[in-house]
Amino acid sequence: MHTTILALDLGTTTGWALRDGSGHITSGAVCFRPQRFEGGGMRFLRFKRWIAEIQQSVSEIQFLYFEEVRRHAGVDAAHAYGGFLATLTAWCEHHGIPYAGVPVGTIKKHATGRGNARKDAMLAAARARGHTPADDNEADALALLHWAIERHDAAQEG
Repeated sequence: MHTTILALDLGTTTGWALRDGSGHITSGAVCFRPQRFEGGGMRFLRFKRWIAEIQQSVSEIQFLYFEEVRRHAGVDAAHAYGGFLATLTAWCEHHGIPYAGVPVGTIKKHATGRGNARKDAMLAAARARGHTPADDNEADALALLHWAIERHDAAQEG
């Protein structure tokens, strides 16, 4: 039995990667762009509902990791990230799920050997592991998941 781990690249388009208890990895990207005639908080409620659906699909998320972003391209991106992060961490606290942020450079270095790798290098790294990411958000989540798996599997062996 494997540890169930969910890895997220938070943002308006959130990349996700999940290893379930059988060791099977699934991934994708989901868009939380505000919809027409929708209040400002609805995207975060949709995000919370989506996480709950993932939790139900695997019966239990044992660990959750997210890409920890310290610099944003603009104010809107920073506000969106903060909202997703607040929603995520509150949800994890409510459900007793351990969570941690992992710096972007750490994830990129693990995946490509370079802490400042570009999007195309992250996509290539995911493909080299046998995945077919639709975009860089999914590739980043897959890289984070593989980083987390190595940490968890090494800790269980040691």
